[in-house]
Amino acid sequence: MAIIKPFKGITPTAENVARVVSRPFDFYSKEQRSVILDENPISFLHIIVPEHKSDIKSEPNSPDLFRKSKSRFKTFLDKKILVQDAEPSLYVYTQVISGKSHTGIIGCASVEDYKNNVIRKHEHTITEREETLKNYLRVCDINAEPICMTYRPSPEIAAITDDITTRKPDFNFITADSIRHKLWKINIENEVAQITAAFAAIPAIYIADGHHRSASSALLAEELKAENPNHTGNEAYNYFMAIYFPDNELQICEFNRIVKDLNGMNTERFLEKLSENFKVKATGTEVVKPKSQKQFGMYLEQNWYLLELRNKLLNESNPVKSLDVSLLTELILSPVLGIQDQRTDKRIGFISGTKGVEELIRKVDSGNWKIAFTLFPVQGEQFYTIADGGYFMPPKSTYIEPKLRSGLVVYALEV
Repeated sequence: MAIIKPFKGITPTAENVARVVSRPFDFYSKEQRSVILDENPISFLHIIVPEHKSDIKSEPNSPDLFRKSKSRFKTFLDKKILVQDAEPSLYVYTQVISGKSHTGIIGCASVEDYKNNVIRKHEHTITEREETLKNYLRVCDINAEPICMTYRPSPEIAAITDDITTRKPDFNFITADSIRHKLWKINIENEVAQITAAFAAIPAIYIADGHHRSASSALLAEELKAENPNHTGNEAYNYFMAIYFPDNELQICEFNRIVKDLNGMNTERFLEKLSENFKVKATGTEVVKPKSQKQFGMYLEQNWYLLELRNKLLNESNPVKSLDVSLLTELILSPVLGIQDQRTDKRIGFISGTKGVEELIRKVDSGNWKIAFTLFPVQGEQFYTIADGGYFMPPKSTYIEPKLRSGLVVYALEV
């Protein structure tokens, strides 16, 4: 039984929404951030980066820095750049990328669902990052971007969203990257009741993107519960903002790999090592994007190769070890290229499949990277099998589209 709870969202005004919403901090280069902050005084990025042009700088991730973000947020409220809705609402959201629509529902998820495994995970989190995000939440009191959740499609929910999206949206705008965004605010009592009842019939919800942010919300809830002698379970800290996409409205993309060097080997020796576990076929300038699992593309010295796993190595008994990202690690990255910890090793980089092979080619041809690998995306049933079984994927196994903008809908723990 999954909970989705309406809340009084804080949104930009319709006339300002396209200028207010922002990508997350790390999406932009330092130069791009500076241009946006200089040219757009109402960008949500001013809340994320509150010290632009300030002579007094706080320590990164410090309470002082977080207090400055909170102050900026309150200034946006005072100036009516952001406005809180009068009634609790759910929000139907559609993003259109290159003609393809992705529709989901924004609402509050329950920390209890997270703790009781109604909300299921597939990725390990790092304690230090959890603590940093928890401390940010404790000071700033806002979720500025929803956690991305997914679930097996529900005909009842699809019927409701199909009906809502035929109406005129409250927001309809295009961002600089040519992506269209639409938002409908849903606060009619019977429609909210239909949606919450339909979610109550779903046995499990899955985190698609946002494991650290959801973990930090759960940590904060435990702390605030312990500090509150009058805790009821209805407090705002018992929930966090999420967007729920059925899996047929999500795109699970691959995370391709690039590596700095061949671990002291020349190309001939490296290819010999690969042939122990793979059939290696040179394709010259013909780009190799795997068409199925257990295939890999490789770009090395301006040549492409198709790597096909030898049948004797196939082992489907462990759903994590049989993932292509695991096979690449266990058969090439670790034993051949000497990369033991992909979270910390500076010799490896990750490029989302959404950037295309052109980005891989550019990186390798620049001379800063030696080799690139293309992977087949994790498939939906693999995703469910791993999460349902309590397994965890390796880091950077999936890249999820669509990505929402910060500041489109904000959930406030306190205003």
